[in-house]
Amino acid sequence: MGLNREYIGRTWRSAEVYEVSREKIRDYAMATGEPHPAYVDVRAARALGHPDVVAPPTFATVLWARMNTWPLREPDIGRSPKPNMVIGDERITHHRTIHAGDRLVFATRVNDIRDLGGKHELLEVVHTITTEDGEPVCTMTDMAISRGTAVGAEGAR
Repeated sequence: MGLNREYIGRTWRSAEVYEVSREKIRDYAMATGEPHPAYVDVRAARALGHPDVVAPPTFATVLWARMNTWPLREPDIGRSPKPNMVIGDERITHHRTIHAGDRLVFATRVNDIRDLGGKHELLEVVHTITTEDGEPVCTMTDMAISRGTAVGAEGAR
C-alpha cells in the first residue's frame, strides 16, 4: 500500500505557540558551534539593529523537530510501521530573522506525493512559521523519501 494521495493539499496548524527565549537561542548557538556574538549577547544584537538576540538561521529546525508529527502520525497516511523514510532534501527560506521574544506558530501543508523511481514515493511538505499575529518568518520545504511503498513495488506492504 502506498502513501495516501488524498493528503495532497491538506493542512495542519499547531495549537501550540512556541515562545523563543534568549536561553533557547544561546543553547542552540552553543550546541551547534555558532560563534556570532549577536546569538548570545543582547548588546551585540542591538548594535546590529535587532531588538534582542537573534537566532542562527538553522534555529527554525527546532520547531520542525518539535512539531513535525503531522501527517506522518496519521493512521491513514499509509506510512509503514517500519522505519522506511529518509529526508531527501530540506530548504529553509527566511522572510525575517527570528529574535528572542518571538511567539511562533508552525503549520504544514502536504504539497505532493508521487512515485519516485518505481519503488519509492516522494512526500513533499511545506512548513510555514509565522508569528502568532500571522507575520511570515520562514518557510521550510521537506522532501521525504518513503522507501518501497510505491504501488506495485516488489515488497511493498
